[in-house]
Amino acid sequence: MKTPVSVGVVGCGYWGPNLVRNFRALPDCEVKAICDVDTNRLNHLKALYPEVEGHTDYDHVLNGVGLDAVVIATSVRHHYEMAKKSLLSGKHTFIEKPMASSSAECEELIDLAEKQGRVLMVGHTFLYSAPVRAIKKIVDDGDLGEIQYISSRRLNLGLFQKDINVAWDLAPHDISIILYIMGEAPLTVNCNGSAHVTRGIEDVTSLYLGFRKNRCATVQSSWLDPRKVREMTIIGSRRMIVYDDVAQLEKIRIYDVRVERPPHYDTFAEFHYAYHYGDIHVPFIKQEEPLKVECQHFLDCIKTGRTPLSNGRQGMELVRILEAASASLKQNGSAVPLARNGWDLWPERAGEELVSPQPALVPV
Repeated sequence: MKTPVSVGVVGCGYWGPNLVRNFRALPDCEVKAICDVDTNRLNHLKALYPEVEGHTDYDHVLNGVGLDAVVIATSVRHHYEMAKKSLLSGKHTFIEKPMASSSAECEELIDLAEKQGRVLMVGHTFLYSAPVRAIKKIVDDGDLGEIQYISSRRLNLGLFQKDINVAWDLAPHDISIILYIMGEAPLTVNCNGSAHVTRGIEDVTSLYLGFRKNRCATVQSSWLDPRKVREMTIIGSRRMIVYDDVAQLEKIRIYDVRVERPPHYDTFAEFHYAYHYGDIHVPFIKQEEPLKVECQHFLDCIKTGRTPLSNGRQGMELVRILEAASASLKQNGSAVPLARNGWDLWPERAGEELVSPQPALVPV
């Protein structure tokens, strides 16, 4: 496609303006229309970008503006209906996370996109961040050894949601990163939580994901913490990584530390753990706004027909985990098994052009 991709952004609330700004800054894109039922929000964006059409009628945006693609940044409860209309009208479709309110809705959107021959992409923004891409490469290169577990914390005060709990709101970021690093879906999901502000909507949750080979991951989410925390720790058999997204400069620290069991022992008295303490390595990572990379990737997939890194199946797998988390909450945190899917979680070559080389670590 030689001409710029014509894009319409639906939803001008919290995240929509960021999408408008980034798509508008890309040379191979034309943000032709924005849409929102709130005229105050619409007028605010129109004042910033007067060349962009503003509409309150979504059906007119789909059929009367001449768009190639639609970007949906509305409340989760509207994702399925709007995405379905977008795909049926022949538009490439980008949906913010989580993809829909149920895995059944996700599956229907995936099938529809395939029938229509249109790109369906989900806004798992952190998969397009340089630190996460660097972590993925380090893990795939084997520098950490075997991944044993991952723990993450995403905490802040607000923003409280009315239609979803904190797990559906904040945990998708961490879950998408964990799935990306692990390279597979979990087998079981446990979730505990409490609602302190709005009855029936948990504002604090703790999620446990059980993987093959005795690997696991925990995700702590909260709208009630006084500090903004965005931290993930990846524990390997040889090294460990701490990823602090709030840090201005040293977002990744690689710790050359590990615990080793004695290979042979005859009595308990001879059993001693060996603790290895080495250096801390802080790799240089070139910073670039992840949302900008994500928006460009969507355009590239439209032009080349390539499968997006955060495609519909990725989005559905994440929603399946959230559904299991909701079921576990109702069962007082008991484990909910996930059925195995027959498709590859990470299609070959998906998003490979985003990989930037990182300096190799010295083998242990």
